[in-house]
Amino acid sequence: MGTIKTTNIEPIADNGTVTLGSSGDTFTLGSGVVQSNLMYPAFNVELSSTQTGVSDNVATRVDFDTVNVDIDSAYNTSTYRFTVPSGADGKYYFEGNIQVANATSNNMQNVHIYIYKNGSSVRQASYGLANATGYFNNMSIITTSILDLVATDFIQIYAKSNTASGDVKFESSPQSYFLGYRIGS
Repeated sequence: MGTIKTTNIEPIADNGTVTLGSSGDTFTLGSGVVQSNLMYPAFNVELSSTQTGVSDNVATRVDFDTVNVDIDSAYNTSTYRFTVPSGADGKYYFEGNIQVANATSNNMQNVHIYIYKNGSSVRQASYGLANATGYFNNMSIITTSILDLVATDFIQIYAKSNTASGDVKFESSPQSYFLGYRIGS
């Protein structure tokens, strides 16, 4: 076996295909080598404080405003959204978790969390009680999704709760977070 050292490999024809290996082959990256087309961009954000003033039974944007990780600066803390950067089209994994609470003890009937793409719900998770006689005070709920995205697509998290009475609020981190990263092209 030999070693090939080069700075660039291109197909013979423009926009052609270069094939490395064949079915069943494994390619190993050397120590410290970064695979450039996966896992980037990536972000992880949280709520810095409890979000109050949430209307009962209305899907409301969760205003994640604390950035823990934001590779490529693709998360905007003013619009509370992740936007796919130019040249980063592909498949993405997203995860959102929200702790929803009721200001009046034990009055929530159900909780919903949504992943919104370009302003519309594309994934939802829900939890609720089967009858109207039982209630709870708070609930942590999570949703995940893999989405095929192109540059300028944007993703946000929304949530809602239906209560018998009292105000709804979204609790701050660590219970409430939103993350995502590219998993393939």
